[in-house]
Amino acid sequence: MKKQRIIGMFDSGVGGLTVMKEILEQLLDVRIVYFGDTARVPYGNRTQEELIRFGEEIVTFLIGQGAEVIVVACNSSSATALPVLRERFDVPMIGMIEPGARLAVEKTIAGRIGLIATETTVRSKAYSTAVSRALAKGCLPENLTLREAWQHGEHPIALTKAQGCPLFVPLIEAGLANSEQARGIARTYLAPLHAAGVDTLILGCTHYPFLAPVLREILGEDVLIIDPAWAVVRELETLLRHLDEWEQSGLIGSPSQAQGKNPWRARYFVSGDPELFRQVGNTLLQEPIGHVEQKALGE
Repeated sequence: MKKQRIIGMFDSGVGGLTVMKEILEQLLDVRIVYFGDTARVPYGNRTQEELIRFGEEIVTFLIGQGAEVIVVACNSSSATALPVLRERFDVPMIGMIEPGARLAVEKTIAGRIGLIATETTVRSKAYSTAVSRALAKGCLPENLTLREAWQHGEHPIALTKAQGCPLFVPLIEAGLANSEQARGIARTYLAPLHAAGVDTLILGCTHYPFLAPVLREILGEDVLIIDPAWAVVRELETLLRHLDEWEQSGLIGSPSQAQGKNPWRARYFVSGDPELFRQVGNTLLQEPIGHVEQKALGE
């Protein structure tokens, strides 16, 4: 029987559960240790120095829990802290920015990509850079007309509008993702994207998929919503396959697998209130997430 890899995942709160759900549904041979930094949510207004420090504390904890791969299921941390974390830890890490940008490039039909994200992610311009990098590395749209036009220099493909949405995360963490309040705020945030004529919208925060029904209601059928979690699963699958190959070739050691007869699939840790996380998580996922343990990190 193929062994189950342990994936460490962290986010500022419940948002990363959207990524976790995609991974568990599509990759059967993994287990996830999830850390929600709910005592310090939101991350969207944090400095780079703070996000690096938070990331170091959490990654150290997740490695101590047996994590072989880290998924930084937070766009703010992916945009600002991930490069530093990769330098400081000898464990493979996957962020949200590059996979999401590549998927948007593949799916756009008019070349006008939009982004909603936290203010930290928007200020970083990480997604704009990632879209340009994806094109430079040969990632092309699936739409043949757009692809040929771009290759002949006749049509631009770029992130044309990025919108900060600072109120979305607090709404979702409060369990108000499907409220009239959320709809009113979403209309305000999406208006500039409508005006810019975007055809593809990247959800640049792992909390935002919980707002997908509201966003689709406002945007209509003409705008494709991109959840980077889909692309993260694809990248994680490739990475895990490489880990298997490296172990078989002896390039890396094989971790012990003390799983027992009924190994867990997910374990949850938070820095804040475990019961609040469980209640909001259960409501948003519409399924039980089980026991949540509190683990204080830093000050």
